[in-house]
Amino acid sequence: MKINLVIMGALLLGTCAMACARTSAAGDEDREVKGMIKSRTGETLVVTGSGGGAVVVLTEHTRVKDDRGLFGLDKQALAPAVLIPGLKVRVNGIGDSKGRVVAKVITVDGDDLETAEMIQAGLHPTAEQVATNVENIERNKKNTEANQRDIAVHNQKISANEASIAANRQQIAESMKDIEENTNRFTALAEYDVKAQATVKFDVGSTKISPSSEQELKKLAATAKGLTGYIVEVTGYADSTGDAAMNTKLSESRAKAVSTFLMQQGGIPVRHIIAPGAMGEYGATASNETKAGRADNRRVEVKVLVNKGISGE
Repeated sequence: MKINLVIMGALLLGTCAMACARTSAAGDEDREVKGMIKSRTGETLVVTGSGGGAVVVLTEHTRVKDDRGLFGLDKQALAPAVLIPGLKVRVNGIGDSKGRVVAKVITVDGDDLETAEMIQAGLHPTAEQVATNVENIERNKKNTEANQRDIAVHNQKISANEASIAANRQQIAESMKDIEENTNRFTALAEYDVKAQATVKFDVGSTKISPSSEQELKKLAATAKGLTGYIVEVTGYADSTGDAAMNTKLSESRAKAVSTFLMQQGGIPVRHIIAPGAMGEYGATASNETKAGRADNRRVEVKVLVNKGISGE
């Protein structure tokens, strides 16, 4: 009888130990973080929202997607390169022992990503929209004054113009708000130091990287991998020859070619490269009126960035 009690006690202790182990293993809680990427350092993001800030860790298993279509049923897979400062995200992951969130899935908004990329590249479409709205208001005011000469005949048109003026004023207010928000959210980009950079030149209409540029990119990659918390920014350009839309696409293809080379030949993990920028024929460094100037403008600029908080400056 005593032997049986001892055996039962041992079994109970073993069962308890297994349950405790399972409880410990399941101690990591699922977490969700919503907000804007304030900064990116290597494989970590700082995401800030109404509930405060959180450090998000990227791994090789982290999945990035954009929910598109009705009710977000159409999901588009994206590369971690799109996770740039200023982008609004929703992070689903697991908390670790350091209080960070190890990301499983990061969801972005395609429209917000497009705006973030344009602003990072130095373009402010909202400012242009403000100027257009101001012109519309002036035009509508003149129309209103002309219509007032014959109120009986044009009363309905005056009302329509006044409604249009009100709508334009509201649009201006919203645009100004967007400008302020976008300016504030991208101040984080000034928090990085350039630790290495390279310029890759291309032949007319080509995306092929020359052997000399390949060697330069390999040196840059080696420098980057010796730094803590680095990210790589890649921006493509084209000369003004041909159609503007075609040049934008060509500059994007050149930036992607360089990014691919850095990953495949330079050993830079994809999660260390931020979204390649496509500037097209904008941002010229030389005159497009000369052959030499156009050659200088067919380029991709690569920068290795480190957050000033890490570099100690």
